Amino acid sequence: MKMLITFQNKLVPVYFTTENKQPTQKVLRLLTSALDLKINKGKNALKKCLNSLISIEIKGSEAILHSFSENDSLALSLY
Repeated sequence: MKMLITFQNKLVPVYFTTENKQPTQKVLRLLTSALDLKINKGKNALKKCLNSLISIEIKGSEAILHSFSENDSLALSLY
């Protein structure tokens, strides 16, 4: 399943796998709050990934953040 969220004034696609047992709205709330917290208080490597974010993949309790540079892609725990 694919949804779009707004992050830093741009639309970012979020892809969910079928194995995700949590309600979609709860996962999206956790994701947006985690992203907002990390962009404000995260380390430079995480901020670099968030500034070039192109898509997010939710797998279980983790969000895989895909950026323009493959080296900047990271996994972020939602729980």
